[in-house]
Amino acid sequence: MSKALAMVEYLTVATGITAADLMVKTADVELIEAHVVCPGKYIALIQGELSAVTAAVEAAKVQYPQKLVDSFVLGNPEDSIFPAIYGATEVTNPAALGIFETYSAASIIVAADIASKTADVQLIELRIAKGMCGKSYMLITGEVAAVQASIDTVKERLKESSMYLDSSVIANPDKETWQNII
Repeated sequence: MSKALAMVEYLTVATGITAADLMVKTADVELIEAHVVCPGKYIALIQGELSAVTAAVEAAKVQYPQKLVDSFVLGNPEDSIFPAIYGATEVTNPAALGIFETYSAASIIVAADIASKTADVQLIELRIAKGMCGKSYMLITGEVAAVQASIDTVKERLKESSMYLDSSVIANPDKETWQNII
């Protein structure tokens, strides 16, 4: 059985809830999280076997395309994504800090998967559109070259989706900066 993770992000709550319901009725998937995010968008995060997850997302996209903001399906997602989503990552050796910001909730999870598979970096946090007017960001740490390589790769891979907003790499963040992040 292939492990997969997926999300649909809708412009309205009504369409988002209806799409989430359709996904769980379409295939054998688990609804991990479904709720409103700023500014009144609705996200539904599912997991399951890759074929089931793909079928569920495709059903939602086909049935409700008009209010779809963004979506993704990841086969074999990086395990560190889950603690980063819930702010439960334990950072043991903070080094350089990478910040990556997107216009959508779905695109930041894809960015985190790409970043963590590009180089030896640790995901610190994924802030998924909560209190961000629909934008999202991720924080990563590692050696400067690894963080820069991850950020550059994510920028390149997301440039066609138009969801990239901003990014930066801080080679040696101040102790006070880390205290505010971790």
